[in-house]
Amino acid sequence: MLLEVKNLDSGYGDVQVLTNVSIKVDAGEIVSIVGANGAGKSTLIRAIMGTLPAKAGEIHFDGRRIDGVEPHMIARAGIAQVMEGRRLFGHMPVEDNLLIGGDILRDKARQRENLEWIYGMFPRLKERRHQLARSFSGGEQQMLAIGRALMTSPKLLLLDEPSIGLAPIMVKFIFDKLPAVRDRGITILLVEQDVHRSLNMSSRGYVLEHGEIVLSGTGQELLGNERLRAAYLGI
Repeated sequence: MLLEVKNLDSGYGDVQVLTNVSIKVDAGEIVSIVGANGAGKSTLIRAIMGTLPAKAGEIHFDGRRIDGVEPHMIARAGIAQVMEGRRLFGHMPVEDNLLIGGDILRDKARQRENLEWIYGMFPRLKERRHQLARSFSGGEQQMLAIGRALMTSPKLLLLDEPSIGLAPIMVKFIFDKLPAVRDRGITILLVEQDVHRSLNMSSRGYVLEHGEIVLSGTGQELLGNERLRAAYLGI
């Protein structure tokens, strides 16, 4: 098992958002966390990444307990996050944004290998590698944010709402690339409001409601679940 969250409580100040949340992610999987706005999906990602403290429970990654560990050390352990909102260095060229992501490796040959792989997956980044990141469209910025995270050679990639604000054709393009990321040996935990798209490509999934896990199963099991279909798919 690569990631295990056990009985996690977390939130902001006195406001508890997550209650007794437990999930497991095995190496090589794409696992989805789905739910409505305000369900606690992004809070879970922040707690895993260490930017939000766990009030109770445990988080284990690659055989090590990481709740309470500094975020930069969690990143060095092999977790990369693509945040909602992307948070790029807009005043810097595309390639510099990518190379900053690769700095964590301290291995120039590996950096170059990763850069060429990312350019192969997202050719538009290579074509525009000297442009400033702020000049990019939303979809291009999302490619760049994913590429920057992948430059770290993570064991686990956390994707927080990658479809937000993107045109449907760009959402499809981004999602179509995720199996190639997994096939490179990178496990994916995907937080997403697009329930149908995310569960269709996931080996397993969890449904969050009001900060609690209310359903779990394979992607197809959840898509066939009447409660999920009524609540999230409008069927």
